[in-house]
Amino acid sequence: MSGGDESPVCRFDRPLRIAALVKQIPVGESMTLGEDGRLVRDGLELEMNAYCRRAVSMGVEWAQQSGGSCTVFTLGPPSAEDVLREAIAWGAHAGVHLCDPAFAGSDTLATARALAAALQREGMFDLVLVGRNSLDGDTGQVGPEIAQLAGLPFAAGVRHMGIVGEELSLRLEHDDGWEDVEVALPVLLSVAERLCEPCKVPPALRAEVPADRISVITASDLGGGPWGQAGSPTRVGRTRAMQHHREVKVLSGSAAAQAAEAVALLAQRGALSPSVSPAVPAAVPAAGSSASDGTARAAPTGRIIAVLTEPDRPQVGAEMLGEAARLATAIGATVHALAFDGADIVALGTAGADAVTTFTGVPIAQDVASAVVAWAHVHAPWAIAGPSTAFGREVLGRSAAALGAGLVGDAIGLEIVDGELVAAKPAFSGALLADITCTSPVRMVSVRPGVLPLPSRREHIPDTFTHSITPCSRVRLISERRDDDVEVLARADAVIGVGAAVQPSEYGELSLLAALLGAELAASRKVTDKGWAPRSRQVGITGRSIAPRLYVAVGLSGKFNHMVGVRAAGTILAINNDPDALVFSQCDVGIVGDWHAVVPALAAALRHLD
Repeated sequence: MSGGDESPVCRFDRPLRIAALVKQIPVGESMTLGEDGRLVRDGLELEMNAYCRRAVSMGVEWAQQSGGSCTVFTLGPPSAEDVLREAIAWGAHAGVHLCDPAFAGSDTLATARALAAALQREGMFDLVLVGRNSLDGDTGQVGPEIAQLAGLPFAAGVRHMGIVGEELSLRLEHDDGWEDVEVALPVLLSVAERLCEPCKVPPALRAEVPADRISVITASDLGGGPWGQAGSPTRVGRTRAMQHHREVKVLSGSAAAQAAEAVALLAQRGALSPSVSPAVPAAVPAAGSSASDGTARAAPTGRIIAVLTEPDRPQVGAEMLGEAARLATAIGATVHALAFDGADIVALGTAGADAVTTFTGVPIAQDVASAVVAWAHVHAPWAIAGPSTAFGREVLGRSAAALGAGLVGDAIGLEIVDGELVAAKPAFSGALLADITCTSPVRMVSVRPGVLPLPSRREHIPDTFTHSITPCSRVRLISERRDDDVEVLARADAVIGVGAAVQPSEYGELSLLAALLGAELAASRKVTDKGWAPRSRQVGITGRSIAPRLYVAVGLSGKFNHMVGVRAAGTILAINNDPDALVFSQCDVGIVGDWHAVVPALAAALRHLD
């Protein structure tokens, strides 16, 4: 299935037995924190995770077309039965509820183990569908962990899927590009938001689902475990809300007058000055040496911090190597880069690697995970870090499941506290930030690209080793393309966000303002749905969360699903011709007017700013 977005071919030779795995999560707007800093769950409004709605919908569609069945699984408290009822009302044949106090406190690995055991208990499935991410955690790692435990091939972010007999043709929507792959049944797939119509059923119809359509599985039904918190190799520490006070100063007058006043207010707030970048670490000494400023690593401990790099993402790899080198100074560790054929060994050493192991062979994620696990069994690393990209999430997820290791997903900061690795992880599109540690011998973490400072250069030629990748994956890569860089928005100091009211033919009218602000362009989901901007530029609850110095919302209504992605922005300037637009309650400075007139007026005011 190469080329455009033509409808994929679906030809079924037999009935398919399909499983859809779903999760109940809090509605984003209803979240509050208690005095202990943890999420208040009593009385919280709950719903099916948005990505899971597509898994159910696609599972039901293919079950009906093939004459097969779709069974829906969830793990959660008694209230989670509601998502099973919704799926059955949509057309699923049965629901399986993993419900037992023993499951409480499950992290992603404990959840994956329980779901994999339940799938095995219910018999062989031809196709297992999961949502690409869970909006409350945004790790994307349960799918590959289940695939590893169940011995299944895995493909992430399925946007189009076709089938002829036993062979699936898939188009995968990744962080900043696309892949076309083929794979034979059985397989586990995570689905993208735009794959199909979401499963949505009103409460009244959910209530009509007969109770006997849902079976309950307890912990004892699955064996000895351990389950829940006892089987979770990660621990959640301090949790805090990401609060950002907004001035909500909405202006009036002509476009020129409002623009001039807005620029003055932005200047007063420091929103027009280059922000203070995260401190760039001093040149970190190589193992056993000291820097010119006298800084030296702690006494050697034999510990290894491994950094999984990704082919063709040298900047992301450099970010993580610099951070790993900084952490290594605190615990006397060495930094090992896990790289691939064609990697620039000198550049890896300059960024922070004391040693480089080059994996030779085709870097298919499942095969790379097997190589990482084999390498880890030999070298016993203290920690393994990698990028929170489609590639990194599968490799690290599979590796964590195979090693029984704790894995913190999508971290935005790392520290050594009392000799332990603490990862700061955002949740609910940045509404919350939690400190998470791993209790396993190998600590694992995926890091969001673009959030770490690039390291300063050092002079070091790393030791080099090789490790062969053994091909075993049934996923066959047909073609791939990249249409953006995943770290661009994360690193942007200023961002201009556009809604569907701004036509792509009009983007050129924003170019002068963008140039004056040094801004990158972001978009709402409606814009990326229309194909007017890459998905990597989508900001919001099912897109990216960003924290620029200045965010300029052009023609955006201000709905929660978008604005939650910019809640960490330093200053928000909103432009809308509707004085009652919701965005004016969530900005620092608001201009009421047609953006066609306001944007050039802003550019003129910026050019005249002293």
